[in-house]
Amino acid sequence: MADVDHVVDPAVAERVFGDRLPLARRYAEHLVTTGVERGLIGPREAPRIWERHVLNCAVVAELLPDGARLVDVGSGAGLPGIPLVLARPDLQVALVEPLARRVEWLEEVVADLGIDVRVDRGRAEETAVRRRWEGADVVTARAVAPLHRLAGWALPLLRTGGRVLALKGASASEEIARDAVAVRKLGGGDPAIVLCGTGAVDPPTTVVVVERLRRAGRPARRERR
Repeated sequence: MADVDHVVDPAVAERVFGDRLPLARRYAEHLVTTGVERGLIGPREAPRIWERHVLNCAVVAELLPDGARLVDVGSGAGLPGIPLVLARPDLQVALVEPLARRVEWLEEVVADLGIDVRVDRGRAEETAVRRRWEGADVVTARAVAPLHRLAGWALPLLRTGGRVLALKGASASEEIARDAVAVRKLGGGDPAIVLCGTGAVDPPTTVVVVERLRRAGRPARRERR
């Protein structure tokens, strides 16, 4: 079992989480114990839980406005939603997850950590879920779906000007090239890549950012001259 007291760089973890670092350690402990036992995290991920999961997600907080309403879709083991609210307690976070066993685990972890986070069983594309969480400032997702499909689920949850933050891997550029037109048709702006946590995590976290410009199917207004 991984030693959750071992952090790649304790100074970095303290800078990211501040006085909530003990809660981040407790969350990491949940991930490498019951998270592995109940199939939310692979056993091989346990030794690198900080660099690949906890810190990798938490550094995305640098992209979030103060007091943002955030919906984490396909939340799974609470990534990135839980690390983000641990790093930024000013956030209002909802974790949306369709699988009952994962929802049960998330509810147990949220209760144990004593954090103000909502857990909602459902899919982002469901009408009831959209009605509950529409108007969000930010929608996050990690390893949930290809960009064009994720945009179709996430953009309707956002207010105009809100942003999708999709944590992606090395193929992010290729995915943008393939899906950019579809994203624009869904009411999103041009997808852009932002690297988060430079100097804190290696490699930095790759985030694809898409702003909601309008409702799907509505053409962009042309400026009058």
